[in-house]
Amino acid sequence: MLSQASRAAVSSRRVMLYSHDTFGLGHLRRSRAIATALTEGDPYASAIILTGSPVAGRFTFPERVDHIRLPGVTKLSDGTYISQTLGLSIDDTTSLRAGLIQSAVERYEPDLLIVDKEPTGFRGELLPTLEYLRMRGRTHTVLGLRDVLDEPEILAAEWARKGAVAATENLYDEIWVYGVKDVYDPTRGLPLSEKTRARMHWTGYLRRQVTDASDTPTTPYILVTPGGGGDGAAMVSLVLSAYEQDPDLKPDAVLIYGPFLSGDVRDAFDARVAKLGGRVTAVGFESRIEALFAGAVGVVCMGGYNTFCEVLSFDKPAVIMPRTKPRLEQWIRASRAEDLGLVRMLDERRLGNTTEAMIAAIRALPDQPKPSEAGADGLLDGLEVVKARAAALMAKDHVDG
Repeated sequence: MLSQASRAAVSSRRVMLYSHDTFGLGHLRRSRAIATALTEGDPYASAIILTGSPVAGRFTFPERVDHIRLPGVTKLSDGTYISQTLGLSIDDTTSLRAGLIQSAVERYEPDLLIVDKEPTGFRGELLPTLEYLRMRGRTHTVLGLRDVLDEPEILAAEWARKGAVAATENLYDEIWVYGVKDVYDPTRGLPLSEKTRARMHWTGYLRRQVTDASDTPTTPYILVTPGGGGDGAAMVSLVLSAYEQDPDLKPDAVLIYGPFLSGDVRDAFDARVAKLGGRVTAVGFESRIEALFAGAVGVVCMGGYNTFCEVLSFDKPAVIMPRTKPRLEQWIRASRAEDLGLVRMLDERRLGNTTEAMIAAIRALPDQPKPSEAGADGLLDGLEVVKARAAALMAKDHVDG
């Protein structure tokens, strides 16, 4: 039994996660998975996710996990940003977001702050808060990086422009890489000191599981998912072309567009789906996509981090058609995974993203080797390592404080 003092100490352990979310679902979904792992089974733990995702409210969050929605921004084709809804300049929007972040941190007083991917936050919005926390000395700070960020040369230039190397060196206690070093090192090409590299911990990939039941087809199907969908139109169109060109193509397909594939493009896809006689069914968004992964005989997807974790976690044969713009992150991940025998990549550089290639890939999916046959299970310790590292940091807080 815990003493009253011990319970008070344990109950004061609070986690805040920052997820800038200027595009897609990846950062929010990764933060939600980590927050869930850190709070489940521990009635004294709580977590708040700071997110800019416009669809955060469409997700379910477990008990003792909540989120604060930051004003959203949209990235334009030229690489600049605008405010999504407020009519403010991007400078004013960033200032507003920065103020909300610092206010939330000051009032919640987290024991641990986990920052996803961007060391300085969106346009440097995190720097005032990180410097405040460093001066106050109570909250441990962690930079969490996915397994692949970008090509080393491009990443080095981006981090230099943002002052991200200095922030990583001076404002973070640890760096957690949600991957395996033997697969890829996302910090290749970054001029990080040996002292900083010594604070890096390779967690492994973040295992996913079915948390909410969802109806799934009773007949064999493949799951087709472009993740958030904002850049998935080419892949979706190619899959539909495969079913249109080959009337005998099996298995049938369940297509999840993602919340950011919408408007006229979505309408045109829906019209094509309607002509396929039920061989392809489509919905816009499914927050309980894990159940659909679990029931599928195979997956056709893009190469985002979260989708890759789901492919490994549910041990599904997968064909990955990675995007190559504006960064090569997905192509690097899919290429390395194919080299390791975990997935098959439909790569325009080698095969050409043709309808015939997609038809052949879908037909072969049910008999394609599963990731477990290439040792995928040994790559999925991420959440357990994250829980252990978080516990060690927060225990140090209470011992030192």
